Amino acid sequence: MTKIAFLGLGVMGFPMAGHLKAGGYEVTVYNRTFSKAEDWASKHGGTASRTPREAAQGAEFVMACVGNDADLRSVCLGPDGAFAGMKSGAIFVDHTTVSAKVTRELYAEADKKNLSFVDAPISGGQAGAEKGQLSIMCGGDQGAYDRAEPVMQTYAKICRRIGGSGAGQVTKMCNQIAIAGLVQGLSEALHFAEKADLDGRAVVEVISQGAAGSWQMSNRFETMLDDHFEHGFAVDWMRKDLGICLDTADETGASLPVTALVDQFYKDVQKMGGGRWDTSSLLKRLRKLG
Repeated sequence: MTKIAFLGLGVMGFPMAGHLKAGGYEVTVYNRTFSKAEDWASKHGGTASRTPREAAQGAEFVMACVGNDADLRSVCLGPDGAFAGMKSGAIFVDHTTVSAKVTRELYAEADKKNLSFVDAPISGGQAGAEKGQLSIMCGGDQGAYDRAEPVMQTYAKICRRIGGSGAGQVTKMCNQIAIAGLVQGLSEALHFAEKADLDGRAVVEVISQGAAGSWQMSNRFETMLDDHFEHGFAVDWMRKDLGICLDTADETGASLPVTALVDQFYKDVQKMGGGRWDTSSLLKRLRKLG
């Protein structure tokens, strides 16, 4: 039985680790709050560890889904980090959305220890994680990806290697750039319909079947119209991701005017107390403006 360690049991990691256990893997989990790891082990029958190093010992694959660059460095490096416990030839798969810079840094550190590092950020939200229907965009060496891909298929709808180290993270940036513009456009359309005294549901029923249709429209219009945003991908996390996109654009010379504007709109939502609201809460900002 292949041994896997999973580091980070948030709204995404908790169900993802569960899919691995259900898929027949031997799973050991770590979470910064140990009680969360104990809860997971109690529910799924796996093992809870108190440090990333302990969790990673003897594992062929170490999967991570944490918060940001600093969190990822913390679980990888240092005397209690996963790299210190991983056996030669093991593969670290990072599902966190982080900068390509930290990805390439950790890829190099892993290589020094005869470990492989695959950046594999995910898209699909909490629902996708729970259903095992995530989109996974990967970067890293082909051989390491080929070994890790069957493991990731346990919770994937689609899993693809895009290129070398960091390519997965840059692809995730493309994903977030596209979402930012889509959600703002959808918010404006619904706001416009409301101001024109139209039935928003009837409007979406028609326009969603044409060129305006999108995942965001199909999955978020009802909660948006109902002014319900206590769910989904949080604004705080989206601003973290868009910050990575904008920093990378400065480095590469890319122009992201819409992304920069929507990032500021999300800043407004944070000021409204909506840091933990779903990203579709851009509509709430427009309603406040009148």
